[in-house]
Amino acid sequence: VQLQASGGGLVQPGGSLRLSCSVSGFTFKNYVVGWFRQAPGKEREFVARITRYGSTTKYHQSVQGRFTVSRDNAKNMEYLQMSSLKPEDTAIYYCAAGLATADSFVYYSRLDTYDYWGQGTLVTVSS
Repeated sequence: VQLQASGGGLVQPGGSLRLSCSVSGFTFKNYVVGWFRQAPGKEREFVARITRYGSTTKYHQSVQGRFTVSRDNAKNMEYLQMSSLKPEDTAIYYCAAGLATADSFVYYSRLDTYDYWGQGTLVTVSS
């Protein structure tokens, strides 16, 4: 099982980035996928989640309207489009996948909902 996140970097406030996460080693369409982030000195927090076929998305209130999560089951890829970036968005961003169950639908913001994690990609928002 492997999740490989990419696309991070340095961006100015107000800018955009698209993070990608390639997955392998499991049946991707059977899993919900999520993005989390961890800023220096802080706990890892939920950012966004998308269900198996993309019918439902959830976002942390701080990124609602600025970030968009998506997936391509044919390519085993998940994405996080980030726009209007702010300095407080600076963090290591992690992609994750969890088996689609009733609990995963409800407890989408919990870390233990997700079975597999990527290594993280650093996003720095600074002028």
